[in-house]
Amino acid sequence: MSGDWTASLAAFEQASRWFAGAAALGRGHWDEPALGEWTVRDLVGHTGRALSTVEAYLDRPTAGVDAVSAVAYVRRAVGGDAAAVAERGREAGRGLGDDPPAAVAALVERVLPRVAAAGADDLVTTPVGGMRLRDYLPTRTLELVVHTCDLRAVVGEESPVPPLAGAAAFDLVGALAADAGTAGPLLRAATGRGGLPSGYTVL
Repeated sequence: MSGDWTASLAAFEQASRWFAGAAALGRGHWDEPALGEWTVRDLVGHTGRALSTVEAYLDRPTAGVDAVSAVAYVRRAVGGDAAAVAERGREAGRGLGDDPPAAVAALVERVLPRVAAAGADDLVTTPVGGMRLRDYLPTRTLELVVHTCDLRAVVGEESPVPPLAGAAAFDLVGALAADAGTAGPLLRAATGRGGLPSGYTVL
């Protein structure tokens, strides 16, 4: 549906610009602990890959579809080599250079027009195989939203998630919970009927 694609593009743009604003808050914090073994710089680098991978995969068109939905992508992608993921984050952080906020801002301004010019059904090559862009993009929006929340919490500058980006992130979180058969606890917690079970995750 073209309307759904328009909404997906708008959510991705909101999430990208919210991330760019958070990256600017990292000044003076780059070497501080952030998430797991990552520093703030590493986390910004990793989060920026939600943009740079879209750009890279648009340059790698494919002829077939291997992952038919965003849920299928997440299920296949989760559980990979954690050490490799961590190192890619550190490498991306180093690649931001002396002015990470400027590097992130440039990345956002380069990638958003590229995505806007693409078609919803354009086929891209991802680590789990071929996908339609409309199915891959929501996974990047979720990544941007979750890690920008992480980043803002670390630097002490939390702010509301932009509405379209937040709604898109919850769409995928809800779909993942439903796919896993664990939507009930999430719905009960979200509507004030108790907390989530210890260790609960939709991943």
